Amino acid sequence: MTPSAGTAVIGIGNEFRRDDGAGWAVVGLLRDRAARRPLPPGTVLAECGGDPGRLIALWEGAGLTVVVDACFPPSARPGRIHRWCRGPGEVLRAAHPGRHSTHGFGLAEALRLGESLGRGPDRLVVYAVEGADHSPGRGLTPAVACAVRHLALRAEADIGRHAGTPARGAQAE
Repeated sequence: MTPSAGTAVIGIGNEFRRDDGAGWAVVGLLRDRAARRPLPPGTVLAECGGDPGRLIALWEGAGLTVVVDACFPPSARPGRIHRWCRGPGEVLRAAHPGRHSTHGFGLAEALRLGESLGRGPDRLVVYAVEGADHSPGRGLTPAVACAVRHLALRAEADIGRHAGTPARGAQAE
């Protein structure tokens, strides 16, 4: 695989499971922004329910992949944002087997599968926002809705850095 200069931003989740829709909400905000001021050429914005085959297809060929998902740790602080960049040879650990996930197969497993097939992402940035509610229903809790706005700015900054053009209004880390 020869990486392109493009970027894939993938929101993982389920908009019908409250805060689990955070990844999709970030992608939605980026789409709204792109309608007002275009993102760099080759930027793909996509929602995914977590299916490993779809994830692999979405990040394949992208020079940078930004994944946004919700997480529900036992002692969650709703709205807290985690950022992880994969270094050379570094592997994302799977969550412990007893974890609760709205996706049967997690991102870590999809990454390992993609790597074993020679179809892993080139550069990878993962954002996870701690959620409070993953019960059936629509709408984010207030803390997660606030975090989503910050996540969209951070993802836009990552996209701009990758393309060599700083995003307007986005702050570098």
